[in-house]
Amino acid sequence: MTIEQLDIRDHMAQFAPFDTLPDELLDRVAEQVDVRYFQAGTDLLVKDQPIHELWYLRSGAVEMFKRSGGLFNRLSEGDIFGYSDLLRNNRVRFPVRALEDSLVYFIPEALFQQLCDENDEFSDFVDTGGQRLKATVEEQHRGSDMLTTRVRKLIHRQPLLVEAGMPLQQAARQMREENTTCVLVLDAPEDDWEHSFSGRDNQSWRLAGILTDRDFCTRVLADGISPQAPVSEVMSRDPIAIQSDESVYEAMLCMLRNNVQHLPVLHRRHPIGVLNLPDIVRYETHSSLYLVNNIFHQTDVSQLAALSGEVRTSFARLVRDGANSEMTGQALATIGRSFARRLLELGEAELGPPPVPYCFMVLGSMARDEPTITADQDNALILDDRFDPERHDAYFKDLAAFVSDGLAACGYPYCKGDIMATNERWRQPLKVWKRYFGEWMDEPSPERLLHSSIFFDLASVHGEEEYVEQLQDLIAERAPQRPVFLAAMARNALGRTPPLGFFRTFVMERDGKHRQSINLKRRGTAPLVDLVRIHALACGSKAQNTFARLDDIARTRLLPEGVNERLRHAFELLSMVRIRHQAYDIERNEDTTDNSVVPERLSGRERRHLKDAFEVLSHAQKFLGFRYPMPSKGR
Repeated sequence: MTIEQLDIRDHMAQFAPFDTLPDELLDRVAEQVDVRYFQAGTDLLVKDQPIHELWYLRSGAVEMFKRSGGLFNRLSEGDIFGYSDLLRNNRVRFPVRALEDSLVYFIPEALFQQLCDENDEFSDFVDTGGQRLKATVEEQHRGSDMLTTRVRKLIHRQPLLVEAGMPLQQAARQMREENTTCVLVLDAPEDDWEHSFSGRDNQSWRLAGILTDRDFCTRVLADGISPQAPVSEVMSRDPIAIQSDESVYEAMLCMLRNNVQHLPVLHRRHPIGVLNLPDIVRYETHSSLYLVNNIFHQTDVSQLAALSGEVRTSFARLVRDGANSEMTGQALATIGRSFARRLLELGEAELGPPPVPYCFMVLGSMARDEPTITADQDNALILDDRFDPERHDAYFKDLAAFVSDGLAACGYPYCKGDIMATNERWRQPLKVWKRYFGEWMDEPSPERLLHSSIFFDLASVHGEEEYVEQLQDLIAERAPQRPVFLAAMARNALGRTPPLGFFRTFVMERDGKHRQSINLKRRGTAPLVDLVRIHALACGSKAQNTFARLDDIARTRLLPEGVNERLRHAFELLSMVRIRHQAYDIERNEDTTDNSVVPERLSGRERRHLKDAFEVLSHAQKFLGFRYPMPSKGR
């Protein structure tokens, strides 16, 4: 992409409806636009003339007129026009005249149609004339807005880039002149070409590190480093970064998960800015997730345990403020992982540095970003292949106990199935984990299928993240090639059916504490998660979150048309009824919350929607057996 195209792209990324486009589509637009200049007073569009391009106003102002000649609308920088004519009969309905000297980008009709077909937000914008969306954006709940607003919209200046060999004093002077709190450090790509980018000087570079004003205090002045030393000597290497088309919400989660104050923003591999936590604070000042900041400031387990009550409060506030299930799940997962990570840091401080590298991973709902307030702990340790049980296991056994006991103190109960790193079976070297996963897929048994349904939702919390990535790669590569495994997983997933009778009446628990109720996890969200996981395994998806898996599945032909969206809506509805029930218990000061709802306590509308969601699940389960039949022995 040329410098001119990058400039076009960066400008359009700031305005609706282009601000919601993923980078791939936005790049496509920037590469195909034609640019023209018009003087003030020029007639841009005349009534009934043919039109085959979308007009985007880069600068200047234009006026649109009614057929009667009266003023219809006045547009300025970032506005588009001509889309209603492209959607109707390719004839101009409202004439347009340049009010000021104007620079216009032209988007070909074919590309406009592709954007409408491939991006719902873009299509909704042009379908409604842009007016409803614009009005809604300002009235929309801010927490929900964070899920849809792209990070690039918060970037208002280019990052300060310096070479790795620059003296520290020179870098500090440039930071002062640019009034910035950090520099991004570039170096030659060496052999790592897949992480390199081409700079404006047409040379190849890679993002090697970041140096902040705090680093100058704690690493330069405090340690007496020479001002003439290169920045590479004290920079933080291989910094955490985020892609420019990720959401503001995901950026905040990333910063809180990794406890960083500066987050480089990349377009592909090219640094286009740096996001600071204050940038997000200014954008969203009421997020309950700032509990995470407090977690990382605690110095012992008792202080962490004292924060556990705030988790329930934060959860209830999220639900009360209208957060959807995806946002709520991500928030609770971030908080849970932060507790685990801080406990690992405290554990290492008490026990000393680990004898070999390791990765602490979470499993199940915490890995999928889908826990509720009732989540227990499911975790494991992946150890470096140099692990020697006689020399090293005592350390990791103590570390696992420290973390597990700490999580229990913080409100995360021990796993009843003993799926925790305290179990020696789940505290193994990477090569053993690879053997586990291979055996589970190659020779499935009831126990191995159960383990697959738990361990194949996995995410790194602390340590060598690439260990988890290698296991995810193994699953994505091997599972699609194992029809017997997929068929066995499909049969296993049919054990929990939705609670609907023959005449669409609810089938409820008949005895026990929760009689005349429905367990929304056991009979709803859990079987839905199971069947989506199987389709995701079949298409080689590496996603962990159920919604993200549905996105991957949608790119294939695994499901009949319309099924993917119905599954998405059913999962969202079941999840929301479940978490609202739990939030209601918290607000009534109930000591415990659960997953069981009594249909009679729901409104008639909620009961109808619940039945619809269960019916979607029922049809999806029936399809599962047809889609993944057990291969005959003769094959």
